[in-house]
Amino acid sequence: MPATALKEASERLAQARHHDPFQVLGCHPLPGDASLVTFRVFLPYAKSISITGVNATLTLTRETKDGLWCWKGEKAALPPHPELEWKDTEGCTYTERTPYTFAPQVGELDLHLFGEGRHWQVQDVLGAHCKTVDGVEGVLFATWAPAAERVSVIGDFNLWDERRHPMRVLGGSGVWELFVPGLSPDNLYKFSVRNRESGQVQSKADPYGRAFEIRPQTAARVVPPTRYRWGDADWLEQRATWDWQAAPMSVYELHLSSWQKTQEGGFMNYRDLAHQIADYVRPLGFTHIELLPITEHPLDDSWGYQTTGYYAPTSRFGSPDDFRYFVDYLHQAGVGVLLDWVPAHFPKDEHALARYDGTALYEHEDPRRGEHRDWGTLIYNYGRNEVRNFLLANALYWLKEFHIDGLRVDAVASMLYLDYSREEGDWLPNRYGGNENLEAIDFLRQLNELCHGEHPGSLVMAEESTAWPQVTRPTWVGGLGFSMKWNMGWMHDTLVYMSKDPIYRHYHHDQLTFGLVYAFTENFMLPFSHDEVVHGKGSLLGKMPGDDWQKFANLRLLYSYQWTYPGNKLLFMGSEFAQRKEWAYREPLDWGLLDHAPHRGILSTVTDLNHLYRNRTELHQRGFRPEGFEWIDCHDSTQSIISYLRSSEDGFLVVVLNFTPTPREGYRLGVPSAGEYREIFNSDSTYYGGSNLGNPLPIPAEASPWMNRPYSIQVTLPPLGAIILECHAL
Repeated sequence: MPATALKEASERLAQARHHDPFQVLGCHPLPGDASLVTFRVFLPYAKSISITGVNATLTLTRETKDGLWCWKGEKAALPPHPELEWKDTEGCTYTERTPYTFAPQVGELDLHLFGEGRHWQVQDVLGAHCKTVDGVEGVLFATWAPAAERVSVIGDFNLWDERRHPMRVLGGSGVWELFVPGLSPDNLYKFSVRNRESGQVQSKADPYGRAFEIRPQTAARVVPPTRYRWGDADWLEQRATWDWQAAPMSVYELHLSSWQKTQEGGFMNYRDLAHQIADYVRPLGFTHIELLPITEHPLDDSWGYQTTGYYAPTSRFGSPDDFRYFVDYLHQAGVGVLLDWVPAHFPKDEHALARYDGTALYEHEDPRRGEHRDWGTLIYNYGRNEVRNFLLANALYWLKEFHIDGLRVDAVASMLYLDYSREEGDWLPNRYGGNENLEAIDFLRQLNELCHGEHPGSLVMAEESTAWPQVTRPTWVGGLGFSMKWNMGWMHDTLVYMSKDPIYRHYHHDQLTFGLVYAFTENFMLPFSHDEVVHGKGSLLGKMPGDDWQKFANLRLLYSYQWTYPGNKLLFMGSEFAQRKEWAYREPLDWGLLDHAPHRGILSTVTDLNHLYRNRTELHQRGFRPEGFEWIDCHDSTQSIISYLRSSEDGFLVVVLNFTPTPREGYRLGVPSAGEYREIFNSDSTYYGGSNLGNPLPIPAEASPWMNRPYSIQVTLPPLGAIILECHAL
């Protein structure tokens, strides 16, 4: 290499600006004689360097003052990957191999599939992976940064010096890679990215990192290949063939860090949490838990919804294998695990995805498409192949690597509409002039097709609050392809109604009945989620009107309505025992409330409703089908009473709910069949903390037509109470 070119290359290495360090470093033949080579390394703080493990020690000489060292000689004298021994200016001795003698490790097929946006295991290519190359152990680093002039791996192994390990770019793919020999699991690292236009240098966390430091630190941690041995094969086999549309599904939503704390007030480990949660949830009768996002996030206040590490279970609670144990243990205990997943937006944190290579890489450049004003976050560019690939592979990663049973997709409405929560003039229409985000729609359809196709029995649920049609209908008929959709309309109407003083409820009777107009247009889940008990909204118990007795009676009535209404169920932690104050994410739940009878009564109500829902096919077999529900009477607004039938192939149940504190004795009810009707559930039972008014004796049906039914019965309705009756033929 000419002296001028060598000086320039050395300066660019010293300034961490060289876009192709392999041009200079490593082993290169001398012109005119292939048997002679030049071997160079860049070690700016070395005092002496030699090559060991050869017949005679080979000494390198300093070639430039910037730190470029060189050895020239017979190619045969040099091993393919020489081992260096060097001393620094303080006399400390180090041994290492240079990365610049290793061939590229990312294959052409990987780059091709990633460029097309259909590499479903791209996380096995990009990121950091322990690897053995030519018999040498080390870590392969790779990242996507097409606008970068230079990308370096920095970490605790090179004093976070961006000059030490600059990477090679693989053609026009925008992928940079480097195999660093001698590294091992637990090394901390980031990528130092220099933009080719502005010269801006940023230290970025690995988008594909598998584990990160405890916040507020943000470096990724090299994770070894998992050796975890799963024990949930029976669960997965059953899941692959279960008919979830005809099965009961009752979900306990929880936030791991505030469900329970250690005695010292810190975070519990995934393994300890697994035992405590399984022991608590299984007797209550919940079929699944749903975790608020446990993907890595820097801010506790975000509850996980501002994700920076999409491929990493948060280190707050342990390692990735600890989380595998968590899921495995719950599966073996008969409890499914759902994960709240956030592809709608990502935070602006400088260390993460925002302007990753100095440009709007993962997001849109124009803030009218690339920024959520309300949340102060950025919106993914779903039309870019590599960005779409990042998210789709991530969804499959959680289902495959951690055996997650399903994903709840957050904020779907914000993805579907270009003008979501925007003022006029602050959004850009699609190519047809409309407000639909066509790229996001395609992304969601592909997401659902992939998840359902690659992992049969897995569920994908949409938090979608608008009237967008066919959210849970197959993509081949024009739907989005989700398994289920949160019924936000039902939730809102029900809570508004229940918050009214009973004396005024008859004016709002339609809020109870309107939901049946659309109840079977989608596969609905009925959510009383974390969003309803935070930000000044109060707890569910706090929303209920009246004195303490009436509050608890109203809450038991609310849950009775939820569990007997068509659709699957979801309840946020603490609501199952009537936590009095709203959710405080920094504090554990008020478990001491279970020392008090009214709160134990709510817990017993939820437990019995769960078991009734699971054991009686009438309440779940046709939960998404109109033939599973039939009004007996939806017009008794004067007395604020509704009654309906829930049916299955096994028969029917009669449900009657009284939304006033006035008992109703001798209330005549039309029924479809002759026989004897027996009360199998009463929310007013003393067992739950009620007044014990009800129907302890069987009630014979009379051949007196009523409410367009051939038979009728007379029942006693408890105050603010619900009863469920079954029919026995005589």
